[in-house]
Amino acid sequence: MNKALHVLVYLFLILSAAALWFEIELNKKRTLLTDRNEMQEDYVVRIASTIEKVEPNKDATTETKKDISPIEAKIVDIPETENVLEDYNFYLEQGNLETFSWDNQTTRSQLRNVYVLDHEGKVVMDGVKPLMKGPGTEHELLEQLLDGASKMQSKLNTTRAELVKLHKILDDQVEELNKIKPLARQDKVTIVEKNEKIAKLEEIKADLENQIVKIKAQIDELNAEITSLKDEVVTAQDETAAAKEELQKSQKLVEQLKKLIQEMMDERRRITGGTDKLTSLPAGDKGKIVEADNENMFVIIEFDAKTMKELKGDNLDHPIPNIELGVKRPGFHGEAGEFIGRIRLRQEVREKNYVICDILGAWKQDDIQPGDIIFAD
Repeated sequence: MNKALHVLVYLFLILSAAALWFEIELNKKRTLLTDRNEMQEDYVVRIASTIEKVEPNKDATTETKKDISPIEAKIVDIPETENVLEDYNFYLEQGNLETFSWDNQTTRSQLRNVYVLDHEGKVVMDGVKPLMKGPGTEHELLEQLLDGASKMQSKLNTTRAELVKLHKILDDQVEELNKIKPLARQDKVTIVEKNEKIAKLEEIKADLENQIVKIKAQIDELNAEITSLKDEVVTAQDETAAAKEELQKSQKLVEQLKKLIQEMMDERRRITGGTDKLTSLPAGDKGKIVEADNENMFVIIEFDAKTMKELKGDNLDHPIPNIELGVKRPGFHGEAGEFIGRIRLRQEVREKNYVICDILGAWKQDDIQPGDIIFAD
């Protein structure tokens, strides 16, 4: 009997130890499950705050107007345009949409409700199993989260497709811009060249205008002298005796002037070979080119002092004759040797040994350049 009692006591102790061990292990699992559920609940709340709760306004639109009017040499105040983003889904750009906000006691309590509860707080049974789907359960919230995530994924895929379209539009615009830029560069080069030519012509124009001003000043002086002479004539008419004396003096002066003019004409004929009009110069180098414009067919020549006297007389008071002279370039080897072409004298630049001349195209062997030599043959 005692032996049987000892066996029962030992057996009871063993069972008690086993039960204690199971209780300790169960408490460990319970703590693990509690910590896991809390962590999962926190992450579900945090994930929910990144999922958009509402849909963007799909009626939102945008316009990017592109000028499609042709590029012509005229000003277009109101060009034709087209919307390059006409088919673009602008609503995809809308941000800061409302997200799920579950970080509150009510929502957290619902996340812990796995089963549907009735008004008394008891589990609602679906046959022999507790009902896990319905209002107030964790399943309801997770379904909302899944639906929001699915919509965001759909919108993300739509956004990717729109980015492909935008990339194609960007490629087309860049290709069109790359075609236009070389034309714009060429136009700019042309404008610069034209501006340079205009600047040169403006310089020549300013020089000619200065000459015109000087000529006008000389004309004014002559007109003033003429007016003064007219006044003297009026005065002389009132003084008969003095007029006769002056007339005699004038007659003598006229005779002297006639003689002087005759001497000058004889000298002019001697220089020009018996004619009043100068048609040629003695052979030799006469000057050099200081400026040349082959496009507009004119040059500016600087003559030496001796040549200017040959052209205008010793007193430099004769007009520039319209004679032709040759142009050569030392070291040039053309069909005619150093000969470049011929020019015709046109207009003198006052107070300088410069003369503006026309380039005779029929004689042209090469473009005339500054430094080329002017010669008479």
